Amino acid sequence: MVVKRVLGVLGLLAAMAGFGIAAPAQAQKVIGVPHDWQLNFPPPYTPIMERVESLHDLLLVIITLICVFVLLLLVYAVWRFHAGRNPTPTTVTHNTLLEIAWTIIPILILVVIAIPSFRLLYYSDKATDAALTVKVTGHQWYWSYNYPDQGDFTIESRMLSEADRAKTKPQVPRLLAVDEEMVIPANTVVRIIGTAEGGSMHGWTVPGFGIKKTVIPGRLNEGWISVKEEGLYFGQCSQICGQNHSFMPIGIRVVSKADFDKWVADKKKAAGLAPATDVASATAPANR
Repeated sequence: MVVKRVLGVLGLLAAMAGFGIAAPAQAQKVIGVPHDWQLNFPPPYTPIMERVESLHDLLLVIITLICVFVLLLLVYAVWRFHAGRNPTPTTVTHNTLLEIAWTIIPILILVVIAIPSFRLLYYSDKATDAALTVKVTGHQWYWSYNYPDQGDFTIESRMLSEADRAKTKPQVPRLLAVDEEMVIPANTVVRIIGTAEGGSMHGWTVPGFGIKKTVIPGRLNEGWISVKEEGLYFGQCSQICGQNHSFMPIGIRVVSKADFDKWVADKKKAAGLAPATDVASATAPANR
């Protein structure tokens, strides 16, 4: 199946090149999507996800050692205290040293787990040096993105129908294409402020970014991301929110700083927002 798909894509690209067919104007490198037979986490695209992956590896080692230790104890108990070896049952009721050990050792294990967990929690909670803020609002059932420090304009992001996806964004997997992606510059700390409208919570979740924010009506949740590589990334609503919960994909387009500034200028112009220089000149007192 995978080989057939690869061959099909290569054939399509060859046909486009041979017949001089241009790729869609919105075509961009698609990065943050799942793949067939994928295991484990997606590759980390942000510093937060790198730390999440590191914590996962630590926990995997700890739980593996615990499972092996318990398995060895079970095997030893079955062998050592088999009825054939012990026709007379033991009368030992407790062992003080053993009870102290199995109390203190789990506490130490929990401390080893808790320290990096809390460090990661606080690290991912708030951005101290954010250059950009995006307010994410979950609706029934679509997303909107507000840029308060870029002119305070808002875009709405809805899932494309399959026909529109195949026509305008064929490089994007089905059920993940949206008409308007959230656009952010690469290698920039972006503060994410999340809330919701209506009577339902939503989950703004992008696995490759290591971010999962439950957005709640009447409340604000904060996080941050900083994506290294330009391209298209995707997530989905992870909070069961009603009838169209499964049709709330999250599309994020990461571009260069120059392309982001141009995109912002175009959005401000489309929204009828005057550039800052025009506002300053209009409000400045006349020379006398």
